[in-house]
Amino acid sequence: MLEESNIGSKDLAASREHASRVGEESSNKRSLEGGEDCALKKALRQDEQEENQHQPEALHALSVVQLDQPNNQHENGSDSTSLINQLGRELTISCLAYCSRIDYGNIALLNKSFNALIKSGQLYKIRRSMGIIEHWIYFSCSLLEWEAFDPIHCRWKRLPRMLTSECFMCSDKESLAVGTELLVFGKEIQSHIIYRYSILTNEWTSGMKMNTPRCLFGSASAGGIGILAGGCDINGKILNSVELYNSDTRTWSMIPSMNTARKMCSGVFMDGKFYVIGGIGPQNGTSITSGEVYDLETKKWREIPNMCPPRKAGTPIAIEAPPLVAVVNNEMYAVDHAEREVLKYHKEKNEWSILGKLPGEAASMNGWGLAFRACGDRLIVIGAPITYGGGMIELNSWVPNEGPPQWNVIARKRSGSFVYNCAVMGC
Repeated sequence: MLEESNIGSKDLAASREHASRVGEESSNKRSLEGGEDCALKKALRQDEQEENQHQPEALHALSVVQLDQPNNQHENGSDSTSLINQLGRELTISCLAYCSRIDYGNIALLNKSFNALIKSGQLYKIRRSMGIIEHWIYFSCSLLEWEAFDPIHCRWKRLPRMLTSECFMCSDKESLAVGTELLVFGKEIQSHIIYRYSILTNEWTSGMKMNTPRCLFGSASAGGIGILAGGCDINGKILNSVELYNSDTRTWSMIPSMNTARKMCSGVFMDGKFYVIGGIGPQNGTSITSGEVYDLETKKWREIPNMCPPRKAGTPIAIEAPPLVAVVNNEMYAVDHAEREVLKYHKEKNEWSILGKLPGEAASMNGWGLAFRACGDRLIVIGAPITYGGGMIELNSWVPNEGPPQWNVIARKRSGSFVYNCAVMGC
């Protein structure tokens, strides 16, 4: 459940072309037998491996077959749940699962049936079960405004502005993408609050409550679940408690507590387990160099001494950002912001080695204002390029390999020059 794979733009293009071909071949048929359904799925899987430069739009693939009538009544008198008459509902959904998620907004405009399907989230659950994952990057360089970037199609999307209080704007905020939701955590006047953005409705809502509201925690997500560990409660008490969020049911549940209370720590998923790294402890603000790993099957925590990435000696821990860590293909990487270096963690030896340098343009303030994230099979660094003199954000990408980091600029955008929050949503 926790393993994710990617589908590239050529795979998506081949799948959309195949969906078009299937529609044309089905125009003289009213139904398909179960064996043909299996044959189509097999053919779709084969098409994923083909090299194909032609990229038809998803809407063209759907336009070649007869869609639901505007009044949601079919010629044969059946109901509107089939979506595409000739294919039937189940096969239609199987085809749509292979479309790029960037097309879903247009598909939802076709009629009420397609709109309801897209907003239900069913397609994303099917994609997750099939291992079809597209990663989008969500980040905020303005306190209440968020941008999304699709690295497959190099397309930008501006999210609706968050409607919240001035107090929330000034508070510490954390963000986490889980399933089809972007969660933003912060404080209002007397309590913590969570704002939730859904890609299904393109809207922000609020009102979700954790069992133990907190801020400055470590967190990570895998598929439809997210885990939040440690942090501070409303009174500033440093916590060792941990909560799990299920995005399918939108519910919070407590899981066993960590061995050590900590705030300003970082979290990642690796090898199907949840790791918490570093942070500040309750004993006079002491720095914590250990990590802990939670096994979701045994429901037990194990402490790992000296797991935290190296940091510059003499820098007060209170002014540093939490450890900048990310996991690609079950390998963990980190950033030493002081030395501007990228490091790799060796699980067997429990030690870090230097791989190379960060992109030359990415700046930070003691680690703050710089985003370091995993995005599918690549690492992403988002920061302000110094040479542009502010007002510009730059996204750099590197696919880890045996050699030193080779960073490529995948996008630039005029924006704020400080990254307040960043999350990657894979769905």
